[in-house]
Amino acid sequence: MALRPKEPRAREEDLAALYARPGFQFRRAHQVGLSIFAEECAGLDLTTTQYGILVALAERPGMDQIGLGTALGLDRSTTTAVVDLLETRTLLRRERHATDGRRRVLTLTPAGLALLRHASAATARARERLLHPLTAQERATLRALLDRLLDHHDLAVRVPLRRPPPAD
Repeated sequence: MALRPKEPRAREEDLAALYARPGFQFRRAHQVGLSIFAEECAGLDLTTTQYGILVALAERPGMDQIGLGTALGLDRSTTTAVVDLLETRTLLRRERHATDGRRRVLTLTPAGLALLRHASAATARARERLLHPLTAQERATLRALLDRLLDHHDLAVRVPLRRPPPAD
C-alpha cells in the first residue's frame, strides 16, 4: 500500500484572504456569540433561538406562530420545533385565536416569564462580554452598519425578517 504524500499545512498568512472575507467573519462572530451565550446561560437549558422566542412573546403576547417566525426571521420548521419544545417544557402556551380558529396564539406561562427574568442577568453578561472590546460609539456604529447591511439584503434570504409594527 502506497503512502500518500502529506498535504502541506496551511500557514496563517496563506489563509489571510479567507479570514478577511465578510462571510467568514460573520460565521466566526456568530460562533463566538453562541459560545459566550452558552457559557453565561449554562444551567438554564436555554438556546439563543429559545431565548429570542421568549423575549418576543414577552414583548408581544398573543402572536401567532407564523407571525413569531417572521418577526424573528425563522423558517416554519424551526419555529414549530422550538415552540413545540418550549410548550413541552411548559414555558409557553398555544391557544386558539379568539376569532380565527385556524390560528394559534402563543403566550408565555408563569414558568416562561420566570425563566426569562432569571436569564436576564446572564444574557446581559453575554452581550457585554461579546461587545467588550468595542467603545460605546463603536457598538452603535456596528449596530447601524449591520442593520443597513441586513435591511439591504433581507429580501434575498429564504426567510426575510418582517419586523412587526410597534405595539400600541
